[in-house]
Amino acid sequence: MNTKSRAARFSIWSNSFLIILNTVAGLISGSVSIISEAIHTLIDLAAAVMAYFSVRISDKPADDKHPFGHGKFENISAVVEALLIFVASGWIIYHAIVRLIEGEQLLSGTGLTLGFIVMMVSSVINFIVSRRLYRVARETDSIALKADALHLSTHVYTSAGVGVSLAVIYFTGWQFLDPIAAIVVASYILKEAIEILIEAFRPLADTALPVEEVLTIDNTIRNNLGSAVDYHMLRTRKTGSNREVDFHLEVPGKMSVSDSHHLCDEIEDELHKVLPNLKVTIHVEPEGYH
Repeated sequence: MNTKSRAARFSIWSNSFLIILNTVAGLISGSVSIISEAIHTLIDLAAAVMAYFSVRISDKPADDKHPFGHGKFENISAVVEALLIFVASGWIIYHAIVRLIEGEQLLSGTGLTLGFIVMMVSSVINFIVSRRLYRVARETDSIALKADALHLSTHVYTSAGVGVSLAVIYFTGWQFLDPIAAIVVASYILKEAIEILIEAFRPLADTALPVEEVLTIDNTIRNNLGSAVDYHMLRTRKTGSNREVDFHLEVPGKMSVSDSHHLCDEIEDELHKVLPNLKVTIHVEPEGYH
């Protein structure tokens, strides 16, 4: 099992534990904000499971049905995760508003104390897990793990925020703070969903690589043209953690096939040095052909 799969599996186990913890605390305290965190964590678990399978599939080599590889499975996973977060946010906001209107009272004493402790524990666990996922996501350039890490990192703040609101309720009796905290949680994860959706969907539409990466590619090609005349028709895209680049290289008309092939290899080697997970396709044509 590779690094990405191990990190995704770690996220699955931690989310499973937190679902049980948050659900028990929510039922005991009657807190809608804790229940909202439990639902949020349930979405996290679904996302972690999808991330686990998507990174395993995306690492498979190209085959007859997927000649360009399986990288976009990670993007699909992240898009589905974002849509799940939208649904969860709507559910939380609806029930929080109902609680505000009805003015239903929370249980007090032991339930609130338990809720506070569970929220603080959840915040610490999510911090540890999200840091690990972020590290692996950066090392492997995995959009699925990055989406999972971003999702979990919101829990660090939302769980702590819910815990603080429960503590205030315990000392002041201001019951309205609980549904308000739930709405804040839902709004925060809704913002997160939009960010994940935008980043994950771009590669599905074959959007070009970021401007700074395209400039790096352009500079590298131009600095290593050697005996070539020029290049044009640069195209870039990203699928999962894999980058794809293709362009037309103009060479002198009398250059041999062997020499042009050697030149392409040199340019490709230099491109691999400046960007990870890069697949390069070069079309050679004689000077002035286009």
